[in-house]
Amino acid sequence: MDQDKVAIVTGAGAGIGQATAHAMAKRARTVVLVDRNQDGLARTAAMVREAGGEALTHHSDVTEVGAAEDIAAQIADQHGRIDILATCAGIGVPGGKTVLTHTDEEWHRVFQVNVMGTVNWMKACLPAMTAARRGAIVTVASQLAFNSGGGAAAYIASKGAVVSLTKTSAVDFAKDGVRINAVAPAVIDTAMSRASRDGAPDPDALQAWRLSRHPVGRIGTPEEVASAICYLASDEASFITGTVLTVDGGWTVA
Repeated sequence: MDQDKVAIVTGAGAGIGQATAHAMAKRARTVVLVDRNQDGLARTAAMVREAGGEALTHHSDVTEVGAAEDIAAQIADQHGRIDILATCAGIGVPGGKTVLTHTDEEWHRVFQVNVMGTVNWMKACLPAMTAARRGAIVTVASQLAFNSGGGAAAYIASKGAVVSLTKTSAVDFAKDGVRINAVAPAVIDTAMSRASRDGAPDPDALQAWRLSRHPVGRIGTPEEVASAICYLASDEASFITGTVLTVDGGWTVA
């Protein structure tokens, strides 16, 4: 554990965010947990503390611009630094929908959480990082941004936006000592992916198709994505910025 580093993880109450926060506890002194799910926050905080880290919880929606700025300012003031930001908060909508069949509300909510939630937290943490001339941001995109199977237009478009945001921001802030990268997972065994499967007309057929798309022959785990996030946020990745690391069991290249 680095006795000085402070990491912020959004979407820390479940799935990839929870696994990332737990993994960060071995790499940072303080892990700041942000999520709308208070019960999930409590579970993650216990995991972080059991792993030897200090857990600070903030019940907040990533779409709340002022809340992100207030929390980041508080952390920077109390701890004197923000070293890592992992933007793991994200939502999906029922699969199979296209530009024509998505509702306006679905488009708005998906982009508010997946894109603007990432923007809000980057804007909140970058001032402290640029002032210190150090920092690492890791966003969560999706391999579907590169290799869509069709459907889920709003979700896939939002993840494509995260990819572009990550790349252009990496260029913008490289001179300030801040590295910005993304991970692009395939199907990961989370509550969100299970809900998407179970809500399909034929869950077994969808699961079989998902497995067929991964040459390694299985679904990924949140811990495997968390390991990739922690690597990109670490000093071992000090010469890496603007990259998108696929964590997809070979889906992209198959």
